[in-house]
Amino acid sequence: MNLNIVWLRDDFRLDDQPAVVVAGDRPALYVYVHDQSPRNGRPLGGAANWRLHHSLNAMERRLARHGARLDVLAGRADEMILAIAKAAAAHRVLWTRRYEGGAIGLDAAVKRALYERGVEGKCFNGRLIREPWEFDRGHLPRSFFAFWRRHQTAWDMPTPQSFPARLPSAPWPEKAPERAPIEALRLTPTKPDWSGELALGETPGEGGGLAALRRFCEEGLSGYTGDRDLTSGETTSRLSAHLRFGEVSAIRAARAVEGAAAKKPRLKRDAQKFLSELGWRDFAALLLYAHPDLATRPLRNQFEHFPYRQDEAGFRAWTRGETGYPIVDAGMRQLWRTGFMHNRVRLVAASFLIKHLLIDWRRGEEWFWDTLCDADPASNPMNWQWVAGAGADAAPFFRIFNPVLQAEKFDPDGAYVRRWVPELARLEAPHVHSPWRAPEDALVRAGVDLGKTYPRPIVDHAAARARALAAFKEIRDNP
Repeated sequence: MNLNIVWLRDDFRLDDQPAVVVAGDRPALYVYVHDQSPRNGRPLGGAANWRLHHSLNAMERRLARHGARLDVLAGRADEMILAIAKAAAAHRVLWTRRYEGGAIGLDAAVKRALYERGVEGKCFNGRLIREPWEFDRGHLPRSFFAFWRRHQTAWDMPTPQSFPARLPSAPWPEKAPERAPIEALRLTPTKPDWSGELALGETPGEGGGLAALRRFCEEGLSGYTGDRDLTSGETTSRLSAHLRFGEVSAIRAARAVEGAAAKKPRLKRDAQKFLSELGWRDFAALLLYAHPDLATRPLRNQFEHFPYRQDEAGFRAWTRGETGYPIVDAGMRQLWRTGFMHNRVRLVAASFLIKHLLIDWRRGEEWFWDTLCDADPASNPMNWQWVAGAGADAAPFFRIFNPVLQAEKFDPDGAYVRRWVPELARLEAPHVHSPWRAPEDALVRAGVDLGKTYPRPIVDHAAARARALAAFKEIRDNP
């Protein structure tokens, strides 16, 4: 029997899933191996583990509806896959490619070992529109503008692939490693269970991802270019976690948006903006592929010597949403409770940590890695380096967001702040964004007692800005 093993990792879908399509309607084993060691890629943080649990459950149900079975194991991924392939006398092992240094090495070793045993190991692009090696390794674009221009020049969008209606599973081999129920992986928190609001407004799994994509094309795409930075309402696609766990393919998302714009030409500009956001994911993967230490080492060497401060009190206030700057605090509380933060607020919160508090961007990156449901090994560090001014095509370090002005521009009526900082719910705009400037009678009416019910700012914006610019001048003048 020409038996296939479909090795699932961050690609929990059937639609436009190359490994599933190639396996076809012949009996196969659909296998997930839980290996949280660095050799198998960066171990997930707490929120992403919770998201993985629900994505696995959704994939299990999805496969069952089409006659197949999800087989879950725990242990060394390479050893498990090789053992299963031997026990099943497999013909092929099929999987989606990854772009992390360690994971690339592990996958290459598995492919070599399979070949030596007469088994074909075949991998596919199941995550990106264009893969890193489609660019000349000696001439990698250093800016997103250059990357996106080359990306579009070679724009040849594949057609999403459909999967067979029937996906039969092969019997589990007698001598294969022992399987485990998803619950045995202990991916969800218990004591205490802090997951009550995680993924608020989302439905994990392929079904939820495809529904979110349809909803975005029908309701959210119009005005996306101008509205995506507004914090109130559904102004973003909310596809980030679905894309991160492969519940929707980037190609399917791009094709759907292109199709919506083809039907309504007025959506063309919004569609192009969304496609560039998918391109940003590809750019992040390119940088990770070229720089495996993206999460720990700045791409601009001068930032190795940046005079960051050890400010534990400041870092703790930032993580708890107690900085005294409402837009920052709202974002950090939304993150802790839901595992998601609005993209514009991510920029403001990250800028505050790095430039107002002069705390190393790597500490913020690690916090987001642990608390974001959509934490991606390429996008998360690239975005933090971008804000810090330390990465490719980064925002200049001297561009320092004023949290109050950002809030007034992107949360003009204060709805976002009031939603996540209930202590300020009765404070009128514009005071809700800078309560320390509010008249005393306004604070009394709102029941706000600064320093007691809500903190005063832990740092003055003007002083923090001057300090940050002086620190940047120090590394600029002493490269």
